[in-house]
Amino acid sequence: MAKDLSGQVVVIGGGAAGLMAAGQAAAASAPVLLLERTARLGTKLRITGKGRCNLTNTAEMDDFLEHFRFPDPEGDAHLYLRNAFARFFAPDLVAFFQDLGVETNVERGGRVFPSSNNAHQVAEALARFAREQGVEIRTLSRVEKLWLEDGGLRGVILQDGERIAAGAAIVATGGASYPKTGSTGDGYRLAEQAGHRVLPIRPALVPLVLAGTEPRAMAGLSLRNVEVRLLLDGQEVARDFGEMLFTHYGVSGPIILSLSGPAVQRLGRGRLQMSINLKPALGAEKLDARLRRDIDQFGKRSYRNLLKELLPLKMIDVFVARSGIPPSKPGHQISAEERLRVRELLHDFRLAIVGHRPLEEAIVTAGGVDTREVDPRTMASRLVQGLYFAGEVLNVQADTGGYNLQAAFSTGYVAGRAAAGRVAEARE
Repeated sequence: MAKDLSGQVVVIGGGAAGLMAAGQAAAASAPVLLLERTARLGTKLRITGKGRCNLTNTAEMDDFLEHFRFPDPEGDAHLYLRNAFARFFAPDLVAFFQDLGVETNVERGGRVFPSSNNAHQVAEALARFAREQGVEIRTLSRVEKLWLEDGGLRGVILQDGERIAAGAAIVATGGASYPKTGSTGDGYRLAEQAGHRVLPIRPALVPLVLAGTEPRAMAGLSLRNVEVRLLLDGQEVARDFGEMLFTHYGVSGPIILSLSGPAVQRLGRGRLQMSINLKPALGAEKLDARLRRDIDQFGKRSYRNLLKELLPLKMIDVFVARSGIPPSKPGHQISAEERLRVRELLHDFRLAIVGHRPLEEAIVTAGGVDTREVDPRTMASRLVQGLYFAGEVLNVQADTGGYNLQAAFSTGYVAGRAAAGRVAEARE
């Protein structure tokens, strides 16, 4: 027996996009039921930004949208999202959370964080907002499939067979990364059931795996203020500046995550390398002058000990081996040719990329529901009446800096308001 609630909005997923969608639909006077498959709302949201939750970014609209060219520079996510951002953008989000008692701070690169540095505060505020608007919330309720008839949506069917009627349903199930948080790819299956094309999913913002034993030797080493270039068959395809971290399997850290999208795309297409400029502030001439000064001042030291003036300890043995200069060679005996070798290695320390960590460890899932089949003005399916999408389930991804969460909140806002409008029209 179907529950006779055909005039309600059902939201599938209780993360950032789902909670925003549910709250906004209810604020627009629609009856709303939110279904979350796990026992807790906003589980993934609570661990974002290392538990600090990078909500959004202060970048202007055009610059903000450019970040959505990641991981596909030729994709159209940056064009697709303009409509949603025009409705609900970063200043609106900051004001929204301020009204909920969540104050924010702006940090380096325009990143916006809650002043508490506590992602739990953000998740709890969103959940409270939804409840205060009158949203009915059911946890441990997994949607097995959509209830479809005659090209339209009738409701949803739960894993236990329960049918829940609805005038509109919003799929906000997230991607497939961090499955322990509930992001298990359910939304892709539901979209395909409705006839939607799902572009192949792959990890984005994910640590990279390097060849050889060098990474393990440097595991735990953090490099700051370095420039990393991504090279395919020697040709640069991307670059970034900032901080990175060596691990037992390869590399991670902010700039590596940023470069991981184009890296994952190009794996298997040729020789993929990363080139680290360890001294980006020093040009060739200035770096050579620095090396000559160090040799003049510390020339009695061995080559290995001389490098302590230039490199962190954990990197020295790897660097020495790579340079081919005997570690015990006195500094004053280093030839001009060897000095050139050191200089070039400091500016172009290359490591071979052979893979990436699994999707389960990725911050964001690339790929997803084809946006060409979803109206950017409403987040409504172009194939099934009454069906909407919001958040990471869509094929819209950005690099780090608060952009992905803003997209989740904005698409959730638009979907919630549009779905409420649809059920209101049906009641009239």
